[in-house]
Amino acid sequence: MTRRDGLSSSAVETLAGFTAGVATTLAVHPLDLVKTRLQVDRSSPARFGSSVQIIRGIYANEGGIRAFYRGLAPNLIGNSTSWALYFFFYGSLKEMACHYRGQPVHQLKSSDYFLTSGAAGVLTALMTNPIWVIKTRMLATGANSPGAYSSVISGVRHLYHTEGLRGFYRGLVPSLFGVSHGAFQFMAYEKLRALWPTESSKSEIFSNTAVSPSQKNFSVLDTFAISGMSKVFAGCVTYPYQVIRARLQILEAQMLYRGAMDAVRQVWTKEGISGFYRGLGPNLIRVLPSTWVTFVVYEHMKATLPSDKGKV
Repeated sequence: MTRRDGLSSSAVETLAGFTAGVATTLAVHPLDLVKTRLQVDRSSPARFGSSVQIIRGIYANEGGIRAFYRGLAPNLIGNSTSWALYFFFYGSLKEMACHYRGQPVHQLKSSDYFLTSGAAGVLTALMTNPIWVIKTRMLATGANSPGAYSSVISGVRHLYHTEGLRGFYRGLVPSLFGVSHGAFQFMAYEKLRALWPTESSKSEIFSNTAVSPSQKNFSVLDTFAISGMSKVFAGCVTYPYQVIRARLQILEAQMLYRGAMDAVRQVWTKEGISGFYRGLGPNLIRVLPSTWVTFVVYEHMKATLPSDKGKV
């Protein structure tokens, strides 16, 4: 896709990712809250219907509809910043890979996409973990719960005074492991875009021919299908790390777990395999709409913003 002179490709990636992160968070925050409550629940075994009980409890005991938007500020800051950084790093690393391979981006190997998206995920996780700790603690507790953070600023102050800088990096190990989720997702996403049949490429239906995605006209439904399939694939492979990360980021984590491996051992011993998939139901409901919103907004913004390059 040839664009007018304008922003650099990295700036386009960053702005598109930032906008996508904001739109996604506003759309699905209540489901994120329910998922977090399920992930940190140790009081009952994981079972079908737990989501409904959590929703009823929040509505009845924490202030009605408004309670489902607790923690929106850190979630909004975290998602918008994370997507902006992620797409900036990912776009820059893909350009480096193209230069190294001497090939256009659509001819990169699956391993190239996996490594560049994984590296982008590591860099993003290192820079944004502190806001995710605050977000998790706010979503895991009601506004009136003992020790609950009343705002992002109060959470930052309390965390720093009680746990120091180290506290801001709780759950970093499983978060770093979790970059494999993004790596699997973007590897699948890029390959599906290259192979996906559109009105402008009917003759290339799932062939092995490398077709530039920029030569195809992707509809919204195409983006829905490609992003949804890649997200489900990655989610099924990597979901357990999210449970471990959430357990390590709650307020009482210091008293409950000695580290990531101890959390894994305790979940396995006390809850079995199902414990690693707590919150999977609302997560599956959440990830598809959020993925659709993220990638539709991202692709639209990327196509709309004027760029000095056309190879992104």
